[in-house]
Amino acid sequence: MNLFNIIKNQLIEVIEWTDDSRDTLSYRWPDDDKEIKNGAQLIVRESQQVQFVAAGQYADLFGPGKHTLTTENVPVLSTILGWKYGFQSPFKCDVYYINTRLFTGNKWGTSNPVLMRDKDFGVVRIRAFGSYDFRIVEPAKFLKEVAGTDQNFRLDEFADTMRSRIVSVFTEALAKAQVPVLDVATRYSDLGDALVQIINPAMVDKYGIEVTTFVLENVSVPPEVEEAIDKRSSMSAIGNLNDYVKYQMGQAMTNGSEGAAAATIPATMAMGFGMAQEMMKQMQQPAAPAPAFGVQVSGDAFSPAAAQAGQAVQVPSPAAAGLQVYTPEQAAQVLGVEAADVLAELEAGNLKGRKIGTNWRIAQAALDEFLRGA
Repeated sequence: MNLFNIIKNQLIEVIEWTDDSRDTLSYRWPDDDKEIKNGAQLIVRESQQVQFVAAGQYADLFGPGKHTLTTENVPVLSTILGWKYGFQSPFKCDVYYINTRLFTGNKWGTSNPVLMRDKDFGVVRIRAFGSYDFRIVEPAKFLKEVAGTDQNFRLDEFADTMRSRIVSVFTEALAKAQVPVLDVATRYSDLGDALVQIINPAMVDKYGIEVTTFVLENVSVPPEVEEAIDKRSSMSAIGNLNDYVKYQMGQAMTNGSEGAAAATIPATMAMGFGMAQEMMKQMQQPAAPAPAFGVQVSGDAFSPAAAQAGQAVQVPSPAAAGLQVYTPEQAAQVLGVEAADVLAELEAGNLKGRKIGTNWRIAQAALDEFLRGA
């Protein structure tokens, strides 16, 4: 083999790359110390761009198509290398293929709970996750800031950086939106569209990447908050607490279980309250005047005078005539329920009471009215 053939074999005549993976972002064409022949063919397929780098500087960028590498179509490269004589000699430079297709279904999520202020729960910790789609829109910036000189830069090498950046922007956007945690589920689409507008400027400016779609799939709260939400939903489903207690009593007595006796306790207490109320009403009636001085009371114990005299001595004490009130905790003990249930009925207006400062007080008459289902 003569010297001409040896030199000819060392020159690159066709440059092309077919991506056989689904996660390659950039690929440096391996030249193996070969020089690119003047007039070589560069093949760039759809969803690809080729970035030439010469002497450490970014030169020409080629889009899809078939390109002949001559002085006329590589002006930047020619200027960098200083070829002013017809570009007749071979040249060396790095050739980077950039995959510009849409990379879909990339997952993101908060590795740690994010603190936010909510109008229903106060300060609450939330977790969120979803997916996003992106593509490379500025190859030179992407190579400079992300891929570097890596020969085969894959998606998993950049996933952690993207995830942390997106979580940071998501947290800031959710705080500014001030959407209640309970309403976030109804705003997934709106939040996703809004976050794209916030994320894109930062991604393009820093990494040369454009996020085309951002999907918020779920936002969750800690287990204790979920338990409180479930209790709140259960109370709303129960509705009238009085009817619910009656139903439970009837079920227990029908089944004849060991809980039947316990189920009758609220009814027995309600009857006792009713009797006590009647006694208090009788005690609060005005007393008859005492017999005038000198008036003789008949010796007949069943005479009107004797009855009037007997009523005259039964003057109720101030303590007995006072209004009986309960705290929510006392009322809960009387009803055999949780204090939170009593507070919920007070807030809903089903049980009447008066709020003094931050404390509730419940009158006996209001409790009786509630038990009667009035």
